[in-house]
Amino acid sequence: MRQRKVKNVEQRLEEYRAYSVKDGKTMKGTWHELFGNERELYMELGCGKGQFLLKQAEKNPNVNFIGIEGQETIVLRALEKTATSNIANIRFVQAFMQDLTEFFAESELSGIFLNFSDPWPKERHAKRRLTHTRFLKGYEKILKPGSFIEFKTDNDNLFEFTLEEIKQNGYEIVHCSRNIHQSELEAKYITTEYEDKFKALGKNINYVRFII
Repeated sequence: MRQRKVKNVEQRLEEYRAYSVKDGKTMKGTWHELFGNERELYMELGCGKGQFLLKQAEKNPNVNFIGIEGQETIVLRALEKTATSNIANIRFVQAFMQDLTEFFAESELSGIFLNFSDPWPKERHAKRRLTHTRFLKGYEKILKPGSFIEFKTDNDNLFEFTLEEIKQNGYEIVHCSRNIHQSELEAKYITTEYEDKFKALGKNINYVRFII
């Protein structure tokens, strides 16, 4: 969906520098210094307007979170919400990522959230899917051994593709559901803005958590 143009977006982003990082590549290997502690560090790739990550940060104050979002008008909304909530254990990076190893050092993260990634439905674009093996191998490098990845999508074909990639790489699946909102995980589940719309329409949401 095309986003409305926001006036003075760069200036407004600058107003929230307390909660954002201008150049994520300069933080590689030093993210713990940014937060001032050695707590576990989780990252959401494609965090949208921040609903999911903000609720995670509120629920888990002893963990640090990083949200990465490419569209500046969208990340601005996440920053506005964060400033209002005054949450200390979260930061946002406005960037389009192709190689996460440029932003994070080996074993720097303890978990990754992939929520409603672009499905890239055409077969010739399969390598662009964030759960393709070439991305999974990159996640391996920046995650501590035994860390998790959580993946959600409303696209059934992408979910089947993801399960096959997980199987081929020998990762351990901890939880898997083709309709998370009708599973035993529903009670403790945190949604995204995008997800709430589809949930209201009765669309199934696929979910898998696996160890990498």
